[in-house]
Amino acid sequence: MEVKLIQPSEALPLRHEILRPNQSLEDCKYPKDYEEESFHLGVFVEDHLICVGSFYLEDHSDVPDGKVYRLRGMATWPEYRGQGAGTHLVSKAEEILSNRNADILWCNARTSAQGYYDRLGFKQAGDVFDLPPIGPHVVSYKEIEKP
Repeated sequence: MEVKLIQPSEALPLRHEILRPNQSLEDCKYPKDYEEESFHLGVFVEDHLICVGSFYLEDHSDVPDGKVYRLRGMATWPEYRGQGAGTHLVSKAEEILSNRNADILWCNARTSAQGYYDRLGFKQAGDVFDLPPIGPHVVSYKEIEKP
């Protein structure tokens, strides 16, 4: 597995198929995709993109202050789940964020994936909330280690 920077457009098929199959491809484009501080990572097996995640400079009132980034749109093809792709992606993101002097990484984690984020060292902030039409979520965050 190799983690590389990708373009936002490369993340759309996975975002659509895995995260929002009942919505349009247009709904899978996020407002901050092309902002200067944003970046997108993909995990590849040979030349096949199997996992994506996008990272945006974005504060949240439930997480500690500082230079705060949001993880959004993380998705892995089902046949590659449980093989470490997401862990590799988050690890690479933490390296990039550390080099950018970021303090916090947070996400709206689906409650069904909360155990996964717990294993990556994320902590829950606040209560469970609903994101229609996707379902129950919780804000999870972790502090970024500095070099």
